[in-house]
Amino acid sequence: MLKIRAIMSQRVAFLTHFIAPYRLPLYQSLAAQLQDLKIFVSTPMEPNRPWQSNWGDLTVQVQRKFTLIRTWNHPQGFAETLYVHVPYDTFWVLGSYQPNIVISHELGMRTLQAALYCKWRKKTKFIIWAKCSESTEQGRGKLREMLRRWLIPQADGIVVNGDSGARYIRRFGIPLEKIFRAFQSTDTSNFSGVRLEKSQKEAYRLLFVGQLIERKNMQRFLGELIKWTENHPERSLEFWLVGDGSERSPLETQPVPENLHLKFFGNIAYDQLPELYAQAGMFVFPTLADEWGQVVNEAMASGLPILGSLGSQAVEELCTEGKTGWVFQPDRPSEIYQAIDRALSTSPETLEQMRIQSRKRIESMTPEFVASKFVEAINSIMAK
Repeated sequence: MLKIRAIMSQRVAFLTHFIAPYRLPLYQSLAAQLQDLKIFVSTPMEPNRPWQSNWGDLTVQVQRKFTLIRTWNHPQGFAETLYVHVPYDTFWVLGSYQPNIVISHELGMRTLQAALYCKWRKKTKFIIWAKCSESTEQGRGKLREMLRRWLIPQADGIVVNGDSGARYIRRFGIPLEKIFRAFQSTDTSNFSGVRLEKSQKEAYRLLFVGQLIERKNMQRFLGELIKWTENHPERSLEFWLVGDGSERSPLETQPVPENLHLKFFGNIAYDQLPELYAQAGMFVFPTLADEWGQVVNEAMASGLPILGSLGSQAVEELCTEGKTGWVFQPDRPSEIYQAIDRALSTSPETLEQMRIQSRKRIESMTPEFVASKFVEAINSIMAK
């Protein structure tokens, strides 16, 4: 674990919207590697999330804010409701805490206020955690584009998830030496113990875990899967879907061939997911736009190769064609079909090796390791 003495005396303020359960281990690891970390959240939890807020032993303060509800109309054709939190006491809470370093999550009003505070307190270093990808930044509107053209260059450093995020940030003229990569991670210990041995039926059983909403692109994927099963009547295939959302009813009522068996589980408690991963052989993630996709981490820790979309930054970074998965562009039906065909035509022996490689690929991506990348960024910036 990387622990750099130079930053241990620094006071770090971390601004974010809320703390999701899957991100709690990262913040806890970051707190363990820093002497003084305080997290400022805009809200304990958003109303459309199925989680209870849990901060563990972190030092957390809820800011005063107002919330705007807006619709994100993506060029890929989906629309999604977003909660935009505007914390209006940022100057006051930062002035009271007096951090040496401010890390602000995302590229909206909270980060704008953090940038202005750091321009006023010139000794305070400013880091943006730009947890975005090229696909997630489409359709954001001209006003946001204008804001980002001023905001992004104000940062002393920018932490991104991977190459797609770096490519997006580079559009604003940011030099490579100011960009730091930190893959998203969570505690996958409950998944890394899942058995790798699969029966013939399990090895070809498909699994999806997530929201059943337009952005996840499930109707298009299912359409291509239906074509494949129609073209291969000798094969019997199971597809398990875990989660809920507006697309569940259309998916459940979709006519499918007799040799394709869909099973809908609805929402499942997080601690029950490893048992479902244990009974599947391939993980499906056809998303149109995801800044990362933590379910990809969980699936690979469980030993599942990924049948996934390059609209997910996790798929782009972690999936190697034919070794840890099969990839496709999510808006190209022919590519989806071909990826399905490659996956379902893979021999059991090769699938066994892919399960081993998937788990091996993810095993070093612990919350402690990802937190150390933030520490490296802080140390590099403070040394200048």
